[in-house]
Amino acid sequence: MLFLIRSSLFVLALAASGHAADTTGFSGSASCRDCHERFHTLWSTSHHGRAMQPFTRELAQAELTPQPEPLAVGPYRFRVEPEQAVVHEQGPDGEKSYPILHAVGGKNVFYFLTPLERGRLQVLPLAYDVNRKEWFDTAQSAMRHFGDSEDSPLLWTDPAYTFNTSCYSCHVSQLAKNYDAKLDSYQTKWGEPGINCETCHGPGAEHVREARLLPPGEPMPDPKLIVARTLTPQQTNDMCGSCHAKLTVLTSDFKPGDRLHDHFGMATLEDRDFYPDGRDLGENFTMTTWGLSPCAQSGQLDCVHCHTSSGRYKFRTGEPNAACMPCHETRVKTVTEHSHHPADSAGSKCISCHMPMTEFARMRRSDHSMRPPAPAATLAFKSPNACNICHDQKSAEWADQLVWEWRTRDYQAPILQRGGMVAAARKGDWSKLPEIMAYLKRTDREEIWSSSLLQLLRGCGDSAKWPAIVACLEDKSPLVRAAAVDAIGDDPRPELVRALIQATSDDYRLVRVHAAPALAGVPLESMSDRERASVQAATAEYLASLNVRQDDSNSRYNLGNFHLSRGDFESAVAEFTAASRLQPQSLPPLANRALAHAALGQNDRAEASLRQALALDPKHAAVNLNLGMLLAEMGRLSEAEQAFRTCFKSDPQSAAAAYNLGVMLASDSPEESITWCRRAADLRPDEPRYGYTLGFFLAARGQTAEAARVLEQLILRQPPMADPYQLLGSIYERLNRKDDAARVYQAAAANSSLSPNDRLRFQLRR
Repeated sequence: MLFLIRSSLFVLALAASGHAADTTGFSGSASCRDCHERFHTLWSTSHHGRAMQPFTRELAQAELTPQPEPLAVGPYRFRVEPEQAVVHEQGPDGEKSYPILHAVGGKNVFYFLTPLERGRLQVLPLAYDVNRKEWFDTAQSAMRHFGDSEDSPLLWTDPAYTFNTSCYSCHVSQLAKNYDAKLDSYQTKWGEPGINCETCHGPGAEHVREARLLPPGEPMPDPKLIVARTLTPQQTNDMCGSCHAKLTVLTSDFKPGDRLHDHFGMATLEDRDFYPDGRDLGENFTMTTWGLSPCAQSGQLDCVHCHTSSGRYKFRTGEPNAACMPCHETRVKTVTEHSHHPADSAGSKCISCHMPMTEFARMRRSDHSMRPPAPAATLAFKSPNACNICHDQKSAEWADQLVWEWRTRDYQAPILQRGGMVAAARKGDWSKLPEIMAYLKRTDREEIWSSSLLQLLRGCGDSAKWPAIVACLEDKSPLVRAAAVDAIGDDPRPELVRALIQATSDDYRLVRVHAAPALAGVPLESMSDRERASVQAATAEYLASLNVRQDDSNSRYNLGNFHLSRGDFESAVAEFTAASRLQPQSLPPLANRALAHAALGQNDRAEASLRQALALDPKHAAVNLNLGMLLAEMGRLSEAEQAFRTCFKSDPQSAAAAYNLGVMLASDSPEESITWCRRAADLRPDEPRYGYTLGFFLAARGQTAEAARVLEQLILRQPPMADPYQLLGSIYERLNRKDDAARVYQAAAANSSLSPNDRLRFQLRR
């Protein structure tokens, strides 16, 4: 049996995407100027208004400085001529020039777009650092430094840097991507560059028409658009979050006032762009850390408390700590005592300690979790802390000692505990599983931590996890409920199928579309009429969500997984192939295409696909495991053994690799075989095959006492198979321990997991 390579269920966008492409009823921001000149001026000069703009000589002269010398990127050298709006490339294939059409960003960095074949707008390899006033390598700056794994920069032509695919509708307004999947081409259009008034207020043509008919000064009875001040704090945050979050895309028609999780999912701390304690490592677009904030969790705080609608920070001048009034009035008025910094110093500003600034890819961002400094987390996870960001010549140990002197309450303990659970789970270390389960069963569990742990539990093979996961199906947060559905969907056990079916009628689309693929392999005829209708409706929503971004490799990959679960192997091969074509460096489509080929009896093609995957990552544990399975089936046992050994070396938690090595080596290396079987049984004590096989080989080697001990432990768990009972009973019979044999057979007869025939057979032997 080959194993499915799991990846994200939905497309992970570099920024949110999905605002309505329909331009019907939109009038353009210029139409707002006559009545709202002040706001129009504030907007047009803001980073929202200038999120993208045509590249002009005037922009180059005002914002950019000359590049002193060409920049080397691998075998290529790049030189920009801003006033000529061109980037020159010199490399092994000669010289090329790329025109600059658009400038994106500008708060910290300007990125530049050039047209490529089939309608693509590509981010050029040179970007401009506004703060340092220097040119730099776009891809090199975006490398993650995880510490325990290697990372390398992408080519600038990679789809991750294709504007149409990755970062489109948070930089332009009223966009229509117009992707043709058959031709793999775009005819992308938009209403205006930048984020215009109608992005947040909705179509304005009717509002403008009626306003012009009103006598001067007369109020408009019905504004005919969305008035942002009438939105609830949650609606406001959801509106901002549609761009300021690392999202998974479900629809293309989010509108202000809509619920975020009817249109998007959101990455949490299972994503390694976060440190385990939730601080930013890569680029995460704010909203996940915002969800960690106790202030945000109150439900009373929204983004426009601190920011204007055009994105400016309201408290940049004047009294900066006024942002934290009135909720924290006492601390604001006693800021010296609270902060241990002079009242007029930078260290006395609330944001200095609670929202410290960090940088990634030359972009500066504030930590919106608003948690206090945690130097102990720096020591544990290497995450940044506010103390050492300012006092960069001091150590985290120094800062931690001061924290202990200043605070009697150990506020760092919850951060360390939860971060420790995330860190361990990321490594596949399930020694903290009891802690994780206890946290998920708490009634005060928090949304971001819970979603993170549930997503990470997908990699845990211990069946003890299920009660905690099931408890989260009733969580008030759709993000948590969807994560619980994901965890169940990876292993949809019969007793949990009803819970998945129920999730297809959840109030939130996010939960429904996560439940649908998990039920792809469940026969519809096994459901009631009502259940069938609910599953079919959710499945239609799920497939529609994948079609939103047919140009994204992950969408096609997920569609391939859906067809694979349905047993439509030809369609699965087609979708995995399309996913691989869109992103040749992606391993999961190649690995899972092998499963589809194997199911079709095309073992040679399955092997070729796995070999392609290993060319990307020769040590990948799951791919080597699948290759070992396939080669063993093909009778190429020595090659299979090598693949299993590589798998276990890469993933010492792979019980499947250990088990297969134990079985393969039984004839030629019986002692080593027992060692491997024991490892498998220790790693997965809940898998009865592993314990039974260990007991079988021990008995075969004459180690009956040890075999009996292993089998006794196994039958205490009431395994759903008769073999362990049969083997243990026969061992006791051979040892003339008839009472023990009778006890074992009696236990088997009482095991409701066994078939009626097996139970009757054991009952007759008591």
